[in-house]
Amino acid sequence: MSKKHSHIKDIKYLMMLVSLFFVFGCSNTKYLPEGDLLYTGASVEVKDSVIKKKQRKELEKELEDLLRPKPNKQFLGLRPKLWIYNIAGEPKKDKGIRYWLRNKVGEEPVLFSKVDLDYNASVLRNYTENRGYFKTRVSADSTAKNKRATAEYTVIPKKQYIIKSVTFPDDSLKMSKIIGRSSRRSLLKVGRPYDLEVIKSERERIDARLKEKGYYYFNPDYILAQVDSSKGDHEVKIKLVIKADAPPKALTAYKIGKIVVYPNFSISKDSIKYTQKDITQYNDFTIIDTANTFNPRVFDRTIYFKKGDLYNRKDHNLTLNRFVNLGTFNFVKNEFRQSDSLPNTLDSYYYLTLLPKKFIRVEVLGKTNSASYTGTEVNVNWNNRNLFRGAELLTVSVFGGADFQLSGANNGKNIYKLGAETSLTWPRFIVPFKKIAGSSEFVPRTKATLRYEFQNRTQLYALNSFNASFGYLWKENIRKEHQLNVLDVTYVSPNNVTEEYQADIDADPALGKVIEKQLIFGPTYQYTYTNTMQKRKKNTFYFNGEIDLAGNVTGLVTGANIKEGNQKNIFDVPFSQYVKIRADFRHYLKLSKESELASRIIVGAGIPYGNSLSLPTSKQFVVGGTNSIRAFRARSLGPGSYFNVPTVNDYLPDQSGDLKLEFSTEYRAKLFSIVRGALFVDAGNIWLMNEDPNKPGAKFSKDFMKEIAVGAGAGLRFDLSFLILRTDLAFPLRKPYLPENERWVIKDIDFGSGPWRKENLILNIAIGYPF
Repeated sequence: MSKKHSHIKDIKYLMMLVSLFFVFGCSNTKYLPEGDLLYTGASVEVKDSVIKKKQRKELEKELEDLLRPKPNKQFLGLRPKLWIYNIAGEPKKDKGIRYWLRNKVGEEPVLFSKVDLDYNASVLRNYTENRGYFKTRVSADSTAKNKRATAEYTVIPKKQYIIKSVTFPDDSLKMSKIIGRSSRRSLLKVGRPYDLEVIKSERERIDARLKEKGYYYFNPDYILAQVDSSKGDHEVKIKLVIKADAPPKALTAYKIGKIVVYPNFSISKDSIKYTQKDITQYNDFTIIDTANTFNPRVFDRTIYFKKGDLYNRKDHNLTLNRFVNLGTFNFVKNEFRQSDSLPNTLDSYYYLTLLPKKFIRVEVLGKTNSASYTGTEVNVNWNNRNLFRGAELLTVSVFGGADFQLSGANNGKNIYKLGAETSLTWPRFIVPFKKIAGSSEFVPRTKATLRYEFQNRTQLYALNSFNASFGYLWKENIRKEHQLNVLDVTYVSPNNVTEEYQADIDADPALGKVIEKQLIFGPTYQYTYTNTMQKRKKNTFYFNGEIDLAGNVTGLVTGANIKEGNQKNIFDVPFSQYVKIRADFRHYLKLSKESELASRIIVGAGIPYGNSLSLPTSKQFVVGGTNSIRAFRARSLGPGSYFNVPTVNDYLPDQSGDLKLEFSTEYRAKLFSIVRGALFVDAGNIWLMNEDPNKPGAKFSKDFMKEIAVGAGAGLRFDLSFLILRTDLAFPLRKPYLPENERWVIKDIDFGSGPWRKENLILNIAIGYPF
């Protein structure tokens, strides 16, 4: 009987699904105007026996993308937006739920009467001929059925023409010689197919080259491409010439004359009023600063032009970008005018509108994590731009927050924090690294920071943390970024350690490391490379590498060696000595316009030596949580095969390690509207470098691969444009803390079991992608 009922139930579901398709389909056509049809799309067929099948399919897809209008959007074969538009009806006023549904959520039907078959055919013909398929024939037809219509286009191209030769301007103009010398970089290659878009790109390349040689008034339209297809078998000769009617100033190279800067320009005023005392002459610059706002050296470091230089578009753009990157100006305008007194000379004018000198920013954050903590944080930032007239930025911040665990192993162990931070940033390098950044469009910076934070874990302990750093930040280009802290000092001191936590330490001495006094100092360096901003690339990458050297010189000088009982202190606090390296590599494979495969691998190693047996807790690696292995709660996994058990006072202590290996891969695809979906697999773990008798199985060994945790899951991402809200539901596939032959738990998966779901399903809520 149970099988019979099961079959009946399946048939009911199938009938409901068929009914749903029928309702959606019919309801979308019954609202159509009398005599009109719903346009449901078009297809293009390229008929040619010479073109390879793959090339023919690619051409068909390119041509289909050109067709207009586009039909109503579909989801699983349905048109829900059109259905919502129809059932909403005509609203009586320009507001309310009906208006919102029809005009904001819904989508107006695309009628076949709006489709111009002849116009689309001409678009396809022009495109194919521009690609070198001359004398292409295109025909169009349509098919109508059940109040729906489709369009079909047939394209019959001739053999594609190939470039036989390319000739560059050979007249006596100086610019023609410049063009000729750059011909080896030409985009027009003999043997390649003729393509009008490539010719346009070649004209733009030549224009960009001339802009680097002083030809400010030149533009691509002054280059004419003469194409001769009369000779040869489907071959063309291309000759590039300078148009005879090009204006004389476009054929002239210009030098830079006066350079005038207005640092207090107001876009609301028609003219600039100033007196002689407001004018400062500094090197090649004339600075008209009515409020004496800036030290003139700011402009010397920012403007790349010098008087007498040949105009150069690269220097032009570099200057504008650096003005913007100073972070002091709200509006930057640049004008070049022909000099009244010098021939072939451009005077340069920079009009700069200031941002408010002082401002306050308040941030209120709500947060949750996979350790079941929910909380809030408030940050108040006071900023003072141009503090010492050198475009410096002083920031003073105070912050406070609280995290609560409303249920779970740490219930009642709430976390409160309060602190302040002061930072001063100079838009230049302070000695001895003045010349390290080169001619970058990004302003190099020197930054000094002081920070204090008080953190109180109620019923357990409190920590005072002090940090001071001094370092440099610079970008070589949009892809490469560096951060070097030549001094980075952290001091951590415990406070208010409760008897409850002391009892836990007596049971597990490893917990005492959390409240040890820590003194960490030494240089740190980070390097970041990314080309993920190149959206058209199929493969893009991100890499972030970090090296942290603590106490190395001091340990060497003092001869510190804790293993030999020779631990050294500074101000009665043992200083940390270690080398820590971390690498984060990410790869993004674009599968289609709306889907990609994202993968990440993180490798980290901290090697304590000399004055330390392990890394300080604040510098150790952790795994688990919303941006890590999502099937395990934050900081609850590892090290190695060690099982994290509750303390005598029933809470789960954080777990950390000296080594880390983590891998994730995630398939991402757009589902509909602002909703994107993901399927993912995460794997990894952490380990200790040295044996810890209180954490059996935590030490790194040759069998580390047997201690890898694995989790999987699915998620939704809601792209709200200003932020991405992410929800991931994950569950473990492999638990490294189980006996060695029982670690794979795939066979135990049972979504219908309440106890299994409670123990294994982890909901992660976060802002942004995990990587």
